[in-house]
Amino acid sequence: MVNRLSIERRSQVIGALVEGNSIRSVERMTGIHRDTIMRLGFEAGKGCHKLAHEKMRNLSCERVQCDEIWSYVRKKQAQLKPGESVRAGDFWTFVALDPDTKLVPTYFTGKRTAENAYAFMSDLRARLTNRVQISTDGLVSYIRAVEDAFGGDVDYGQVVKFYDAEPIGPGRYSPPKVSGQEKTVISGNPDERHISTSLVERQNLNMRMSMRRMTRLTNGFSKKPEHLKAAVALHFAHYNFVRIHKSLRVTPAMAAGVENRLWSLQELVEETSR
Repeated sequence: MVNRLSIERRSQVIGALVEGNSIRSVERMTGIHRDTIMRLGFEAGKGCHKLAHEKMRNLSCERVQCDEIWSYVRKKQAQLKPGESVRAGDFWTFVALDPDTKLVPTYFTGKRTAENAYAFMSDLRARLTNRVQISTDGLVSYIRAVEDAFGGDVDYGQVVKFYDAEPIGPGRYSPPKVSGQEKTVISGNPDERHISTSLVERQNLNMRMSMRRMTRLTNGFSKKPEHLKAAVALHFAHYNFVRIHKSLRVTPAMAAGVENRLWSLQELVEETSR
């Protein structure tokens, strides 16, 4: 059982999961049964979500980039039968990133609906203490969500990137090249030089590398929405509090003044096990 594992063994499992290993590979590396690994990851993820809810408060981010990243639960959207769309199919994780401190103040995993876009922006607004400049891509739902969540107290711009057509042949899995982009001021007075989603898009790559269930073209997908949400929460707690950002030489939480020290992985596991 999970509660019989020592803190060292639990930290070993969590450390392997946040580095992008699959549950079965962690089972082979540690000798711990995959069901125990799944329960441990799920419970740690729930604790990480609570930790983020408590810690990410009274933030003074000057700029925030927002984007959403695709994943799926149980089966892809095209394979769904009628009535299966609520707990299966395409799921999206909305991510907010402070480009100065690299902090992720909030995230939201669910269907890509107008209601969820508003829930995401409303949660972001509740965590900030100042007027902020927000940048998003061209998702239409963001416009109403930002307006409803922030009112007139925001500087908001969108950036839409244009890509070359997908190559045909051996290079078809290579990322498309950006052929251009268009920046649009939506509300307030944003600095157009900083209307960008480049860094939060780079965070998407971190997620795909650090969570096996986010990796494309593999069978490491989530079977339940709750497990996907727990994995996302675990990733961002580790990213914010434990993982030193190379360009900052501290963790994002330290750079943003949320924490004044570096957390160890064992401390994170202990904190989220309470």
